[in-house]
Amino acid sequence: MGGCVFCEIIKGERAAHVVLDEPDVMAFLDARPLFKGHTLLVPRAHYETLTDLPAEFLGPFFGYAQRLAGAMESVLGAAGSFVAMNNRVSQSVPHLHVHVVPRNRKDGLRGFFWPRQKYASDAEAAEYAGRLAGALSSG
Repeated sequence: MGGCVFCEIIKGERAAHVVLDEPDVMAFLDARPLFKGHTLLVPRAHYETLTDLPAEFLGPFFGYAQRLAGAMESVLGAAGSFVAMNNRVSQSVPHLHVHVVPRNRKDGLRGFFWPRQKYASDAEAAEYAGRLAGALSSG
């Protein structure tokens, strides 16, 4: 789809810190993370919302989300994770995506007024992406 930021990332036309690169999905670090390691999981095919996703792909798609959530704990040392998806309302990019965010108790995340953080450098973002990618490629 023309003009879709996530489609551009999938095609390699826009840079991203890739965490998972599979034939049917891609995951990459959110450019404005809630916490370091905040990852977006997207189907390679352009579907705007969850209701557009073919039923036969629902299980496999969320299987990848499950793996990402596990990596947040095993590799980043998070106590848990927040897995979320917006459909149209608050969906900043109209391409289906799941947010997988590392969480810890008293991390400051309350309700839906979340402070965004920045990586100290591109190298730090690349390091987070590499750690998560390594965990996903070995399991």
